[in-house]
Amino acid sequence: MNALIIHGHFYQPPRENPWTGIINPQPGARPYHDWNERIHDECYGPNAFAHIVGPHGTIQRTVNNYARISFNFGPTLLSWLEGHHPRTYQRILVADKESASNRGGHGNAIAQAYGHAILPLCNEHDRLTQVLWGMADFRYRFGRDPESLWLPETACNNEVLDLLIEQGLRFVILAPSQAERYRQAGQWHAIVDSGIDTTRAYRYVHRDGSGRSIAVFFYHGAIARAIAFEGVLSSSRSLVNMFMQAAQLGLAGSSAGQPGWGASLMNVATDGETYGHHFKFGDLCLAHALEVEAQDFWITNYAQFLDHYPPECEVEIKEGLDGGTSWSCAHGVGRWIRDCGCSGETGWNQKWRDPLRVALNFLRDAAARHFETLGGDLFVDPWAARNGYIQVILDQSRSRAEFLSHHVKQPLSPVDEVRALTLLEIQRNSLLMFTSCGWFFSEISGIETIQIMKYAARVIELMDELGLPSPRHQFLEILAEAKSNIERIGTGVDIFLNCVEPSASLTHNISDAEARLS
Repeated sequence: MNALIIHGHFYQPPRENPWTGIINPQPGARPYHDWNERIHDECYGPNAFAHIVGPHGTIQRTVNNYARISFNFGPTLLSWLEGHHPRTYQRILVADKESASNRGGHGNAIAQAYGHAILPLCNEHDRLTQVLWGMADFRYRFGRDPESLWLPETACNNEVLDLLIEQGLRFVILAPSQAERYRQAGQWHAIVDSGIDTTRAYRYVHRDGSGRSIAVFFYHGAIARAIAFEGVLSSSRSLVNMFMQAAQLGLAGSSAGQPGWGASLMNVATDGETYGHHFKFGDLCLAHALEVEAQDFWITNYAQFLDHYPPECEVEIKEGLDGGTSWSCAHGVGRWIRDCGCSGETGWNQKWRDPLRVALNFLRDAAARHFETLGGDLFVDPWAARNGYIQVILDQSRSRAEFLSHHVKQPLSPVDEVRALTLLEIQRNSLLMFTSCGWFFSEISGIETIQIMKYAARVIELMDELGLPSPRHQFLEILAEAKSNIERIGTGVDIFLNCVEPSASLTHNISDAEARLS
């Protein structure tokens, strides 16, 4: 029987005001208060309670789509769901437990790098923390070790895959365009035009010569595009027919002449928001496809498939431009550092991306130097303390003093306890500055870019509270090079002064400031 795996990447960027912990009103999401609320009602909730509708429009039963698909949720989104929509949150956790019971101990959920940063563009410390925090968040919520970690935007390079191996992860999901070549029977074969055979798993081997490896699945690109962009979710029967036709080929997107082997795996990966938010009633299509139409498929997940069909061939991935590749930038990872041409609008450019990243890199490095210096006086290992700080973030009832006792050189005075925790909060905000959505769209004045600038402002403010030399002036000098496509808005500095720093006021209504941009 042909195997079928549908993976949904469910994610929204953190939207909370860094000073209040509350999401300010977002006018673009009306009639909802904010985008999280809107997308919950259109996607996250409906998929937790999806309806199977009969021929006369009557609801026959309610199903949990998360129990039938492979999925990941962004840690910050899960935190918001836990606090604001606990019924949906619990259905997500239950789906993982049910699927683990039904699929040989392998739950449908996988972890995600914590802050949705582009991992190939992170420095070594940040890349490790993003992975460790994502894994820790998963353990805290799902009560088990993750077998995989979703790479934001599937952005990847060899350093990233080596790190996943070092953390004991079993598999990863990538786009077919990210494969470079595969080795079968000792012979390497180049891959042309994203023609990797997606019906099987491959093995990527760590470059240190240890022989350690991770399984790599490449999703079916054409069908994933059809689901995400071409309206195929208008009919569950058409969707499943598309799966069947691909499976019957036995190659599922491979290049002509490349041999198929083992079980025929049909697997796709898209943004989870496709099912209900991007396409109305996409949740219903998904439910009906998996519960009714796909009876000829073995509906499984990646870890269970690996138990039956482990990798037989080795694979190497592309280096890519700018140090990596991804599923949403044809230029590698250029979308998050330069004007690569992705997401451009007529007459607009994205030259602002480069100075924005340079400014944030400067601020990150300035904060890191003080973290190592001051933190070195307080912590046994400042970076180990940062990696462990996720436990305090996850469990607000946890004693800060207890956490510090495991990481400090000696008992701290109350003043030094505050200094130590402030240093860690600087690092938390520094990591969130690199949420990928800040660069994804066309214009620097978008709400996603304003959000990551808020984290930068919080970093500067906390450094000021510790009496450290302020990096604000030099940060703004760099940010001045980031020019809006809308003349009246000006530069990144104007946005920072008019729409970011005012957020520090507890009584300030940020929607008034953001209205200046609309």
